[in-house]
Amino acid sequence: MIRVTRFNKTILYINADMIEFLESTPDTIITLNTGRKVLVRETVDEVIDKVVTYKRRFLQLTPEVRSR
Repeated sequence: MIRVTRFNKTILYINADMIEFLESTPDTIITLNTGRKVLVRETVDEVIDKVVTYKRRFLQLTPEVRSR
């Protein structure tokens, strides 16, 4: 899960694996694979960094990766 901030300043946690794509219009819109769209304060690059950080943390915990 990644933490993002909606424009009304509420915090939302999104399953990073559910993100289908990101748009910068110039506001950042996260589209989930369910079709739901979420407008957030973070930039596209910030969301990408959060997803990469999440994925790295997840992979470090996976026994198959640790044994390589």
